[in-house]
Amino acid sequence: MMDRRQVESLLTLAAIFIFLLGFGLAGLILPWLSLEYTAGLVAVVILALLGAGITFNRFLSSYVSGVRRLIEEVRLIMTANPNHRVQLKGPVEIQELARIINTFADRFQTLLNNEAAKIQQARADLEEEHNKLIALVSDLAEGVLVCNLEGRLLLYNHQAKQLLEQKTEDQSFSNGGHALVGLGRSIFGLIDRKSITHALEDLHYRLEKQNRNPISQFVTSAANGQLIRARMVPILDQQQKINGFVLTLEDITRQVETSTRRDVLVQSLTEGTRAALANIRAAIETIEAYPEMDPNRLSQFRKVIREEAESLSIRLNQTMNDYAMDLKAHWQLEQMSGSDLLWAIQRRFEDKLNVRTRIEMEEEKLWLKVDSYLVVQAMTYIMHQLKHEFNVDEIAFRLKKTGHIAALDMIWAGTPVDTEIFWNWQNQVLMAEGESLPAPLKEVAERHGGEVWCQIDKVSNSSYLRLLLPTTQPKPSWTIPIVQASRPEYYDFDLFHQTEQRLELAERPLAELTYTVFDTETTGLNPAEGDEIISISAVRIVNGRLLRQEVFDQLVDPKRFIPLSSINIHGIVPEMLKGQPSIEQVVPQFFRFIEDTVLVAHNAAFDMRLLQLKEALTGIQFKNPVLDTLLLAAVVHPNQESHSLEAIAQRLGINIIGRHTSLGDAMVTGEIFLKLVPLLAEQGIVTLREALAAAEKTYYARLSY
Repeated sequence: MMDRRQVESLLTLAAIFIFLLGFGLAGLILPWLSLEYTAGLVAVVILALLGAGITFNRFLSSYVSGVRRLIEEVRLIMTANPNHRVQLKGPVEIQELARIINTFADRFQTLLNNEAAKIQQARADLEEEHNKLIALVSDLAEGVLVCNLEGRLLLYNHQAKQLLEQKTEDQSFSNGGHALVGLGRSIFGLIDRKSITHALEDLHYRLEKQNRNPISQFVTSAANGQLIRARMVPILDQQQKINGFVLTLEDITRQVETSTRRDVLVQSLTEGTRAALANIRAAIETIEAYPEMDPNRLSQFRKVIREEAESLSIRLNQTMNDYAMDLKAHWQLEQMSGSDLLWAIQRRFEDKLNVRTRIEMEEEKLWLKVDSYLVVQAMTYIMHQLKHEFNVDEIAFRLKKTGHIAALDMIWAGTPVDTEIFWNWQNQVLMAEGESLPAPLKEVAERHGGEVWCQIDKVSNSSYLRLLLPTTQPKPSWTIPIVQASRPEYYDFDLFHQTEQRLELAERPLAELTYTVFDTETTGLNPAEGDEIISISAVRIVNGRLLRQEVFDQLVDPKRFIPLSSINIHGIVPEMLKGQPSIEQVVPQFFRFIEDTVLVAHNAAFDMRLLQLKEALTGIQFKNPVLDTLLLAAVVHPNQESHSLEAIAQRLGINIIGRHTSLGDAMVTGEIFLKLVPLLAEQGIVTLREALAAAEKTYYARLSY
């Protein structure tokens, strides 16, 4: 479609053509007329042609441009802003057509309002479910996450966000490198991938066994260093296949720290009491050996016994008073059936190590209290060593209960393992199949209150490794109700149907992409001459929704003078920036917030130039695709006179709040962008590639800073 300048150029050429045509006809007629008459006639003809050309130009310009303007405004009413009405200007016929359009717009809006009322009534029951789910998720003491199979977050509550994003004491603003919680973001940047994969494998196995309430539990560390106990419940589709999962999270960092202090305390008590007990024992043995001992000598030995006993008693009482809670702490272990643990080990051996496995003996209904991830990884490491150093490629398992302890045996034929070699295996943290062992085998056994050793079975001429594990009685499992029709604040279950790698980014529809809309406030308008960012804000768009709770909003110390002319616009005074981080501290945080998204800004060339000038300072390059609402508005409304943020917002029926604040402008820009997407689709611009190409052709794309 031609823009306004192209139309005016075409009309001007038409007027010139008419003038030249008339002038040519006059040249053919004039030789037949007298000189005086000819001169007068020429003047009249020229004036007439000029008048006719100008009149014709104005006529075509007013009607053609008027019609094109009406087309744009009708499309605006139908697609983005039903409240918009066409201005009554131009020729009479254009004004009459505008009145008719406005009449139809009134009726169209009435129909929309009626339909909206019906939809609102139909959603009343769903809204009640919505509110119930909001209350349920928000009030839970535990963090809750819902993910699809790709690990993309579909739901989270405030507790999960607070737990996974909280900084530890040694994390400053600039080095808090952990990932962020947000819709569409990956869970694998927040929680260890191996733990989640292991839990999913466990759920698949439980479903294969037709377990009615499958649940997998594990302890892992978050990216911010917190130790977390997690419970995973599958989300099933109509074919009873897993298409996502629910995670509930509990922070057990302090509990584990308490357990660690307890272990240290027990060790120190053991070492501290050994000497006292040795002195007491030596004194008693001496007294028994010499019953006729001199009374003074006997009194000295009794004094030693009494003083050492009193010292030991005082130390124990003080310990009990000071560390009572620590002494009661335990390592966080989870319930698991013995058969499930054996299956997990077998699956890992066969898939990762290509080792044949079988089960010699397994007690039914035997439940263990274990950290399955640690146990499976430790056993895999030992199997890796057996295969590569002793050529063992077949293994048997035996699981039996002895009192409150279960013995897990891994049996193989062939050369037994030397004691010194096994000592090295169980005490060193090494690699197996590209994966590091989370803890030495000996520590794994100690965490479970058991032991581990290797032994030869002379009867069967085989060797076995035995790991002792605690047993328990199963508690009733629980499930989390999933109401997929509800809409709590931090959630979008439509993301279940999106696959991140399904299409190349440039070829994906605009409506499916994830965006970060951002804006900056600065000391001035000349980045190349040293003007700096003093405020940068952003808001995310996921699945066509502006997520007002997922924002980045940060003041920045520019370390330079702020002119009064700039302060009068944004209202940020130097006192507000004292103590704020510098731009080299803010840029890495902002970069993490926008990762894997398309950037959106109004007059984006200005904001991007400010960020690009900091690449050498921060070492960060912004390679995200960028869409500019200024250029996109010029694409959909080429015949409109203004494409300022205020003018576009007014056309699209958007109220501006917080103008000339970076967060307020980012919010308005986000709303504008969401209104522009269907208008672009009306012109056949659907994908990111098409939008970028269309924007580059506009007049405003030539702006640079």
